[in-house]
Amino acid sequence: MAESESEQSMSHMPDLSHHLHLPTTRTSLFLDRLLDRIGSWASWLWLAVMAVILLSVIMRYAFGQGSIMLEEITWHIYGAAWLVGLSYALVHDDHVRVDVLHEMFSPRTKAWVEFFGILLLLLPFLCVFLWDSIAYFWQAFELGERSQAPDGLPARWALKFFLPLSLLLLIGAAFARLLKSAAQLFGRPAPLHGERALARRARSLRGRRGRARRRRGRAGRAQAPRAHDLLRPPPAQHRHRRRRVGARRHDLRRRGAHRRR
Repeated sequence: MAESESEQSMSHMPDLSHHLHLPTTRTSLFLDRLLDRIGSWASWLWLAVMAVILLSVIMRYAFGQGSIMLEEITWHIYGAAWLVGLSYALVHDDHVRVDVLHEMFSPRTKAWVEFFGILLLLLPFLCVFLWDSIAYFWQAFELGERSQAPDGLPARWALKFFLPLSLLLLIGAAFARLLKSAAQLFGRPAPLHGERALARRARSLRGRRGRARRRRGRAGRAQAPRAHDLLRPPPAQHRHRRRRVGARRHDLRRRGAHRRR
C-alpha cells in the first residue's frame, strides 16, 4: 500500500534528469497533491484570459467599441493565475534556478543547499511578505477600493486577495520541500516505503558504478607503460635467459672452431 502511495505521489511529477529527486513523506505527499490540484484548477484561468482578450479585440476592431472593464479583467485574471501558479511551479521543481554551481554538486550537497536555502532564506521572506500582504489586502477591502477609471472594475481589492493567498500556498510548497530535504539528509520525517527502497537502489547503483570506474582506472594504469618503467633494467628472468642464450652461442662457436682444426 505504501508503494502504491509512492507511485501515485510521483505520477504527476516531471521525470527530468536535471531535477533534484527528494524522498516523499506523508505530509509532503498531502501538500503536493493539494497544491497540484489547486494549480490544475487555476490553469483554466489562462483560457479565460485568452477569451477576454479575443472578445476585447473583436469589439475594438470589428465594432469600434473599446472597453476599459475588459482590459482590467484581462490583467486581473492574468495576475491571479500567475500568483497561484508560483506554488505549482515549486511543487514540480519547474521554477527558475541558477545552476552554475548547483549542477556540479553531489545529490547530498544539493539536498543541503535546498534545506538551508528554504529554512534560512525562502521561508523567512515568505512569512514577512505574507504579513505585509495581509495588511495590504485588508486595507483595500475596508476602503472598498475600486478602479480609478470611470468604466473600470468596482472591486479592485479582489485582485489583492490573491497576493496573500499565493504566499500562503508558496509557504505550503516550501514546507513540503523542506520535509523532503530533511528526509533525504536525516531520515526524519520517515519517507514512504517505496521511496526508501528507491533511495537504497540509487545508492547501490552509484556504489556499483563507482567500483566499476575504479576498476577500469586501475586496469588502465596497469596496462599503460609509464615513463620511468621504460628506463628500468629488464627483469632478472629476462637477464638470465639472455645469459643462457649467449653461453650457448659461445659453445657453438668453440665447437665449430675445434672441428675446423
